[in-house]
Order: sequence, then C-alpha cells, then structure tokens
Amino acid sequence: MTSVSSAAISNAMRSQQMRMQAELVKATKESSTGRVADVGLALGGRTTQAVTFQRDLDRLNVIIDSNGLVGARLSSTQTSLGQLSGAAQTLLSSLTTASSSDSSNSLTRDSGKATIQQLTSILNTSVNGEYLFAGTNTDVKPINDFMAAGSPAKAAFDAAFVANFGFTQDDPAAANITAAQMDDFITNDVAPQFTGAGWQGNWSNATDQQIVSRIALNETTPTSTSANSDGIQKLAMAAAMVASLMSSNISQAAKNTVVSRSTLLVGEALSGIAQIQSETGIVQKRVSDANDRMKTQVDLFERHILDLEGVDPAEAATRVADLTQHIETSFALTARLQQLSLLNYLT
Repeated sequence: MTSVSSAAISNAMRSQQMRMQAELVKATKESSTGRVADVGLALGGRTTQAVTFQRDLDRLNVIIDSNGLVGARLSSTQTSLGQLSGAAQTLLSSLTTASSSDSSNSLTRDSGKATIQQLTSILNTSVNGEYLFAGTNTDVKPINDFMAAGSPAKAAFDAAFVANFGFTQDDPAAANITAAQMDDFITNDVAPQFTGAGWQGNWSNATDQQIVSRIALNETTPTSTSANSDGIQKLAMAAAMVASLMSSNISQAAKNTVVSRSTLLVGEALSGIAQIQSETGIVQKRVSDANDRMKTQVDLFERHILDLEGVDPAEAATRVADLTQHIETSFALTARLQQLSLLNYLT
C-alpha cells in the first residue's frame, strides 16, 4: 500500500526534483562556459592532458600580461630618451651660437641651467611607481638635482675649482685663467666627477645592472636603462660646466674652452643617447615578436583544451530548457499531490 500512497509519490517526486536541479546546475554551467562541468568525470584518463594544457596556457597568459607592463616601460623610456635628445639638441644650438660670439655668456649659462633641470626631471621619470632610469634600484630617484641647495654634486664641482686654482669662480683672479689651464681643469678635475665613483657618489643613485625580464617561456632580456650610461654622463657634464662657469669671472679664453669642450661632449652625448634608443627599440621588437609567438601558442592550447573539454552549445542549451520544463512540471504535480487528502475525497 505504501508504494501507491500520496506520501510515497510525493517523496519520490521530491527526490527526482533534487536530482534534476543538480543536473540543471551542471547543464547551466556547461551552457555558459562551453565546457564540461566536471573535467575529471568527463575525461577520465585524459584529465592529466587537459590539466597540462591549462597550466601551460596560464603560464603563457601571465607572461603576456607581464610583457604589457614591460612594453609600457619601454615605450615611456623611448619617450624620455627623445625628450633628453631634444634637450641636448637645444643646448648644442646654444653652444654653437656662443662659439660664434653671437650670444651673451648669461644666455649660454641659462641654457646650461635649463638643460640640467630638464635632465634631472626626465631621468627621474617614473611609471607605475618605478623609476625608468634607476636600473634595478627602481624605488629611488636615480639623479640628484645639481641646482638644488646643498647639492653634493655642485659642492664637489666648486671645491674642485678652488682646489685647482686657489680661488673661487667669482674671484677677480679668475680673469687670469688661461685656456690651457681651463682645459687641464676640465680633463683632470671635472671629468672624474662624471664617471665611476664621482658620478655614483654625487650624481647618481642608479645601478649599472638592468632589469632582466622573462618575455617568453625560454627567453629573457634586459628591459630597462640606467642613468649611468656614458651619453647621459657627458650631457650632464657639459650642462654643469656651462651652468657653473659661463657667467663667472673666468677669462673669455677660458669660457671659450668651456664652450668648445661642452660642444664636443654634447655631440658625443647625442650619439650615446641615440645608441640607447636603438637598443631600447630592439628590445621593444623582441617583446612584440615574443608576444606574437605566445599568442599563437595560446590559440593552439585553447583549441586543444576546447577539443578535450568542449560541449555542444546547442545541446547544452536544449538540456537546460528540458530540465527547466521538467522541474516546473514536477513542482506543479507536487503541489497537486499535496492538495490530496482523505477528507477532501469523502466530502
């Protein structure tokens, strides 16, 4: 009698509803994702292959995302190098004019100061909280401001002048400095401040070591530049000499030596900056090519994974519709059964 009772039928339908609801969740997931809901159940022994493909796909996507940040850093570096080259060209034009005696010493000095300020600002550029020209020391400003009050670089420059000549740049005796003496001062006292320990001690907080990034599964490359490059040092040296000496009391012959030496330095600096731009462009191309290769691999992995885990979207949608209809019908029948009672039958 229990097998035909309303209670037994109601309980049986409730159990069937729970099963169909579980199937509906699974079918809905497969319809929305286009893949089997339970990979292990669907693939069995081939599950390891699917997991391996998914792991390799995830690794490729992580590197592609990382290359996006690398590309942004390299693009910003190229922009900054272009600005640096423009500042050097402006200073070179000013020096060329000064060498022909068509401009005042104060104008030339102002051009040197402007170049120092631009140099400092450009080299201290940061992207996503990382300084572009700091090497691996990305959380520290790479260049100290030569024109700032208490600047150790400016203090070292002035101290070297006094140590060499025995008086300051504004002393009347500076008018007696010869061209040969100024050339010797630049070679033996100024130049060491812009290379090696002198540069690292007073000017730069950057490291020579560059950031090395993995741009593909089996490929790495340096993806940053350093303020310690030769071209940048020469531009800083030229700008510092012009800014410090062109309006001082040194003789015109000495100033002419400053202009001629600075002109040579800026020309070499432009070549050095162009070399950095070229190297950065090569790295940009390598990153772009690596991304193209990896995107092709991503497409292949996604196809393999879809072949293993994919479901027919139309069939999955049909299953969802059928299960939804059956569940609704089951609820309606359950409601009708719950309304049955002996009292209603007798009355």
